[in-house]
Amino acid sequence: MSLPGPAYSLRPRHLGRGAALTVLFAAVLVTAAATGALPPGDEADAARAVRGGPSAHPAPRPAPRPGDGAVRDEVVRAAAEAAADGKSAAKAAEEVVSRSGDRWGAVYDRSEYEDYQRALDGSYTGVGLWARRTADGRVEVARVQDGGPAQRAGLRPGDRLRTIDGRPVRGRTAAEVVALLRGDGPDGGAARAQAGTRVALDVQRGTRVWTVTLRRARLAAEAVTVRRVGDVVLIRVSAFTRGSGARVREAVARAPAGAGVLLDLRGNGGGLVTEAVDAASAFLDGGLVATYDVHGRETALYAEPGGDTGRPVVALIDGGTMSAAELLTGALKDRGRAVTVGARTFGKGSVQMPSSLPDGSVAELTVGHYRTPAGATVDGRGIAPDVPAPARAEERARTVLSGLGAGA
Repeated sequence: MSLPGPAYSLRPRHLGRGAALTVLFAAVLVTAAATGALPPGDEADAARAVRGGPSAHPAPRPAPRPGDGAVRDEVVRAAAEAAADGKSAAKAAEEVVSRSGDRWGAVYDRSEYEDYQRALDGSYTGVGLWARRTADGRVEVARVQDGGPAQRAGLRPGDRLRTIDGRPVRGRTAAEVVALLRGDGPDGGAARAQAGTRVALDVQRGTRVWTVTLRRARLAAEAVTVRRVGDVVLIRVSAFTRGSGARVREAVARAPAGAGVLLDLRGNGGGLVTEAVDAASAFLDGGLVATYDVHGRETALYAEPGGDTGRPVVALIDGGTMSAAELLTGALKDRGRAVTVGARTFGKGSVQMPSSLPDGSVAELTVGHYRTPAGATVDGRGIAPDVPAPARAEERARTVLSGLGAGA
């Protein structure tokens, strides 16, 4: 998740080339990663690994330590030397990162980094449907996006997908279905179909089976969804893309007097820290949200004044709650503004700084960590919930919210 200014970011590390590109940004933008859908959090987290590659150096060098600035200097130097020798700057950088022990260090090629920036803008290329696997291995439509190609073609939740461009989908993982819908290259590489390209779906609804051809389009992701259930306003934030903080503030401002807020951050892999701070401002009247350090220099992040400090709030969290979502969780918990329910969060609280390499690729390297208002370190530890709920977490959260004085 990006910190104020162009240089710093806090976000999940790179997943690697090949088929892993299908879930490259799932932990950052679950809805945008899928022209179908990806499971939030766990699949992307499990796949997370730094790409390795052959050394661009004739002799090994001592591994620099992550976080002290030496890794960045070594990466930049190695990339420059490789480029001068006509070799791959990105591979040389990857070799240094893999030796450094930087858990969150990453190297993105130019197209991957551009893809990531578009994802943070809250847009993606696809057909606007979310898919899920049933217990028997079939794939069906879970949801369609308003105004998207799938909705315009008449697809609706419950429709069963039989094939995508002639390829059977039964038994495939969500990531594989996404790859087919997005039109990823046949070798699993970074090539991806553009807006305007066609994808043919064989669909079944009851006993009716038909083929529909959709044109992929550039669509806005739905990172924040809001619905009201009785006296509870459920705000689901799947990622902190640009504008998501304002949407949270708007949802809270529009909530009826006396209504409680259930803030669902489960599976939220992070995004832009400025948006997480903006979301915190919905519930705080100014004050500290978090501190972070870069090479030992500490900076504080503050909420805007004027937030709703009286409305009951429960935050739902789990092992897929990461990075910017943990920053928000820590702020609301430490400031006594929300009761947290669910499972311990992932524990990603490190700061990365991107550096451009000669071939247009980008290396992101750990330079520091952030802390909650109470001074707790999140990285490698996560945040434990106030009320553990390994199962039926939302039901438990509603009970807690009711006990805080909101209808449930």
